[in-house]
Amino acid sequence: MALFPPIDASPEEVREALRPLRNDFSVAVVAAENAFAVGAIVRVAHSFLAREIIVVGRAPYYPKASMGMEKFESIVVVDDLEGFFAHVAGRPVWCLEKDRAERAITSVDRFPKDVVLTFGSERFGLPAELLDRADAILGIPIYGINHSLPVAIAAGIAMHEWARRHYVTA
Repeated sequence: MALFPPIDASPEEVREALRPLRNDFSVAVVAAENAFAVGAIVRVAHSFLAREIIVVGRAPYYPKASMGMEKFESIVVVDDLEGFFAHVAGRPVWCLEKDRAERAITSVDRFPKDVVLTFGSERFGLPAELLDRADAILGIPIYGINHSLPVAIAAGIAMHEWARRHYVTA
């Protein structure tokens, strides 16, 4: 269904109009394995105006799962972790990984500028090589019977936690 009234601009023009509104965080998805989950993360990142979405690896993802938002986003695909670290050089890499979490995301007072919030496979989490090089490893407290959350839900919670702290009124 088309927007009413329709946006009379190309995706490139919309991306350019959104550029000054973008926030100072990025989202990375490593070996997600769930093509629809990556699309959902793109959609959520669009809602929070993330700087970019980084997809690590060449596994296919399903852009249509983002409900068209992929057209308005900066999506960077890198082949592997070395390409990821080259792309994000100098930026803090914070991983969301329950099993190796050093603290809960809810305990964070402030997120660093240009932070890259990094998420992995729902089955296998994030690779040890990435966790070993991360600046922080955070977990999302869950209350129930499951061990972890779907990756798209975890990404949404993390982006919300970032926004909740960033848009605090004085």
